[in-house]
Amino acid sequence: MLDPAKMDAVLRRGGDVATVVAGWRAADERRRKLQGDLDTLRQARNGANDKMARLDKKSPEFAAARDELKDLSGRIKSGEGELAQLEAQCDAALVNIPNAPHPSVPEGGGEGGNTVLHTWGDKPTFAFEPKAHWDLGEALGILDFATGAKISGARFTVLRDWGARLTRALMNYMIDSHTSRGYREVWPPALVKRASLEGTGQLPKFAADVFKIERLEGNEPSEQLPANDLFLSPTAEVQVTNMYRDEIFEADAVPAYFCAYSPCFRAEAGAYGKDTRGLIRQHQFDKVELVKFVAPETSYDELDRLRADAEHILQGLGLHYRAMTLCTGDLGFGAAKTYDLEVWLPGQNAYREISSCSNFEDFQARRAKIRYRPAAGEKPRPLHTINGSGLAIGRTLVAIIEQYQQADGSVLVPPALRPYVGGIERITKL
Repeated sequence: MLDPAKMDAVLRRGGDVATVVAGWRAADERRRKLQGDLDTLRQARNGANDKMARLDKKSPEFAAARDELKDLSGRIKSGEGELAQLEAQCDAALVNIPNAPHPSVPEGGGEGGNTVLHTWGDKPTFAFEPKAHWDLGEALGILDFATGAKISGARFTVLRDWGARLTRALMNYMIDSHTSRGYREVWPPALVKRASLEGTGQLPKFAADVFKIERLEGNEPSEQLPANDLFLSPTAEVQVTNMYRDEIFEADAVPAYFCAYSPCFRAEAGAYGKDTRGLIRQHQFDKVELVKFVAPETSYDELDRLRADAEHILQGLGLHYRAMTLCTGDLGFGAAKTYDLEVWLPGQNAYREISSCSNFEDFQARRAKIRYRPAAGEKPRPLHTINGSGLAIGRTLVAIIEQYQQADGSVLVPPALRPYVGGIERITKL
């Protein structure tokens, strides 16, 4: 539960947060008052019990004490029922309250309030009008949007030939880079339980954005196929963080760093009409995720290092980008502070997010009951979780196609990636 000071900090986010917080506070105030009233009634009931024990069971005083005890018990039972309802109401409100922004997060009402932390590299220049990746990819035969829609519908794409091979190369390049920098690789399942999504904060707030697995009619649960409450994972952050749900890290096990490739699935319910062309906003996409479990005292240094690890991939590929500090109005639901890495897309004349690196402090750890022991024999307490894309593979492919495009429609392969594609230097139409 948030302390009052942290709850006040939540209000910096603006929007409808104040209404949610006010609702929780009102319910919590009633809960606290009722809890105090019940404690008083229970003391009175104990006194009535003691009084009855000292009275003659045939005396009028005993009958009066018995009636008093009965009345007290009835009021306590009624109050306990009301208390359970208020506790449920408080819990329902609390899970919809976002994390409190860190004091260093700049004030702002939305994307326009984000600030540039730094830029890396120069924007590529062209002696021709640069094209968008969807035009280049279709002309090269490596991005097939029509067949993706035929198979699965809008916002699905088939990657062909070098599109597929470059995607596989990027995954390996990213994993190799991160494991060389101290991350342990895991390859998690793509399906996750409801409890896992609740642990990292995707549920209940973002239920409209996740795909739930439903059984077909006639496919009844059985011993071989038990009933499920499963979802397609929207990000490997969910799986990797929940590997340690309901567990305690011993002192020598923190910090712990993990990287994971996974396919990701998002309904994009709030993005109707946005980025309808190309690979920027797909229902299925690939990503390498970085996750850290760290002590609270070091978590912001660890966030900076995680951001640097994600930037290392962009720098290794020679892709111009900028790092942004998100303001209070653009901060994600569970994050206390977030840096966005935005890669330059010359075909769209715009920067686009390719990684979000966030410190959740103890927001996820409390929900998922992940703790650590600061020292041997000490009482466990919640740790801090940090994660970020290292990177979104499809968007990295987009950036390569657009930043490395040539006048003849071919695309150069970044030198760092060539060992992963057999030394090929240029992509041309097969």
